[in-house]
Amino acid sequence: MSEPEEIDLDKPNAARVYDYYLGGDHNFAVDRQMGDEAIRMWPELPQIMQANRAFLRRAVHYCVERGIRQFLDLGSGIPTVGNVHEVAQLAAPETRVVYVDTDPVAVAYSRKLLEGNDRADIVRADLRDPEAVLSSAEVTGLLDLDQPVALMMAAVLHFVGEESRPREIVARYRDALAPSSYLTISHATDEGRPDLADEHADLYRKRTSTPMTMRSRAEIAAFFEGFELVDPGLVFMPQWRPVSPSDVDDNPERLTALVGVGRKL
Repeated sequence: MSEPEEIDLDKPNAARVYDYYLGGDHNFAVDRQMGDEAIRMWPELPQIMQANRAFLRRAVHYCVERGIRQFLDLGSGIPTVGNVHEVAQLAAPETRVVYVDTDPVAVAYSRKLLEGNDRADIVRADLRDPEAVLSSAEVTGLLDLDQPVALMMAAVLHFVGEESRPREIVARYRDALAPSSYLTISHATDEGRPDLADEHADLYRKRTSTPMTMRSRAEIAAFFEGFELVDPGLVFMPQWRPVSPSDVDDNPERLTALVGVGRKL
């Protein structure tokens, strides 16, 4: 594939490593090398990433079924099967979606994927700057923040360190949303496999520009301040509203991310 501008081919990128876990082809040798190293350390990583993608699809369906027709997907990553706009617009074609990411590969391929879709767009921006995201031409042009929006933060907040004050960031987005908006979060936790979590986080700290911060259940729950968690609450990925036997896992704790969807009060 041709490389968009500003790509550092000497350092792995978390979005591209994630794409590799999912079996995508929008990654480079340096990303695959780190991905293979991480999988040797933690063989279930591809399954964990697939479970996260399955949760995202279920959460999108949940929001659409409750009348949501606007989605803002922060840290959306590299496009792969089951994107928010594909899932939402299949169920409700009038749905509008704006993606946000800083990675030039993710942005370039998202723009290519979205060509001809006038109800979906992407902003190259840092989710840690809510004002810039919310005032962007893409957001103001497609989304009406006076109406409910589904804010998606799937597998991204664990790449926002405490020095960036992530709870304040989430709160600034929350305050911009209309009542009855939804917040979806999936977040890596050290509560499922503490024996592997530290080593995995250390790998991201040493090898990428986006260190990983594992958080506890209480820390992740705090992101939902101002939202009412919908049933079944904050749970491991396979436990959130499974729709088929393939969504269920006999040992959900081994898929070490906690997920939840909250409705703004």
